[in-house]
Amino acid sequence: MANCRTWMLILAFAPVIVGSGCAALTNPVADGIPVRRLPAEVLGRSKSELKPIPLTVLRQREQTIYTLDKGDTLAIVAEKILGDDNGQPPVRLPDAGNSNASVGYPVPVNEDGKISLPRLPLIDVKGKTLSEVEKLIFDTASGKNGGLELINPKNPPRISVQLLQKRQYTITVERQDAVTFTPQAGLGGVAIGSNKKGNSFTIKLTAGENDVLHALNATGGLPGLDAKNEVLIERGVYDPNDPSKSRTRIPLRLYPEQTLDICEADIILKDGDVVRIESRDTDSELYYTVGVAGSRQFTLPRDYDLDVLQALVVAGAPIANGGFTQNAFIPQAVNSGLGTPSPSLVTVLRPVGNGRQIQIRVDMQTALRDPRERLRILAGDIIVMQERPGDATARYVTQTIRYGVSSSLNGSTTQTATGTFP
Repeated sequence: MANCRTWMLILAFAPVIVGSGCAALTNPVADGIPVRRLPAEVLGRSKSELKPIPLTVLRQREQTIYTLDKGDTLAIVAEKILGDDNGQPPVRLPDAGNSNASVGYPVPVNEDGKISLPRLPLIDVKGKTLSEVEKLIFDTASGKNGGLELINPKNPPRISVQLLQKRQYTITVERQDAVTFTPQAGLGGVAIGSNKKGNSFTIKLTAGENDVLHALNATGGLPGLDAKNEVLIERGVYDPNDPSKSRTRIPLRLYPEQTLDICEADIILKDGDVVRIESRDTDSELYYTVGVAGSRQFTLPRDYDLDVLQALVVAGAPIANGGFTQNAFIPQAVNSGLGTPSPSLVTVLRPVGNGRQIQIRVDMQTALRDPRERLRILAGDIIVMQERPGDATARYVTQTIRYGVSSSLNGSTTQTATGTFP
């Protein structure tokens, strides 16, 4: 008798399922294009094909001959010109801020690239080597180059030019990834902000090491996983006639057919330049889930792909578990009773530009067995997970039978408890 009542309930409520707008029966995006019928341009390209660029391209070549510029400090010995003829020139040994040992009086290279010596006109040393500067001082002190004749060329005094300290460049590094920064000795690094997003660093790089690779190494290394895999350089000197010269973008991963369109001048940093590492937290890096998977958004991995099955696993969707969704308020590991059918109909809404989208149908039962059914998820995708009409009907029948049997058992128990016997 109980079984008859149960089936009468099922038949009575069947029209209600359809008429009430059950999501499984009224799914507006259930008629998508099967995954295997999609053209290649819609599937998107795998991130596994991206290869990291050689890090050596971010570093300038080692200088075999050092040329002078503003900011350098020379150690000069020039008898009859500098110091006391009977005195000994100062000697400096290497220390934390100066790696060069030198003998001579300190002479800085001015902003205009010239040096000033007593009783001699200014000497332009910009772009010159140390040996060339020695010759310039000798010629100028001999009366050439407009100078007074202070020395006898036939009995030349000792003239020596050494490099006391290389020039340094002040660089700003703006990082929007999470890094921990400890200023390196000799770099003069100053951290502004916290170890969270939005760190700003001011560092000093010595000539010959004033490049992108040294700037990154001095402030925490390559961009973290929460940042774009690229480096932006904003030049300290802005050219309004050609703004493109004021910004350089360096991608750190490329597809095999792509070429890195930069030269050594692009990675060399000067005073006032800003190196930027931007965050990935933008709408262009997100995918979304709706339906029985829950309405949420997630950030795609930067360096590898997620297929639709993996994306739903990340979202905590009910997959092959009888439609049972766990959360913090449900400590059980499995559903009670025999469970219900797992949702198996997934539609991916993919934008294709110009305000249009396509609907891609994925069969989760097939995807669990066949990797070819696992669509690669792209930025902007919306994953709609719902039950098939048959799944929804089976779930309803299962719940109704469970309710009917439970009611019958409860009724029998009540009759027995009240003493109603045949």
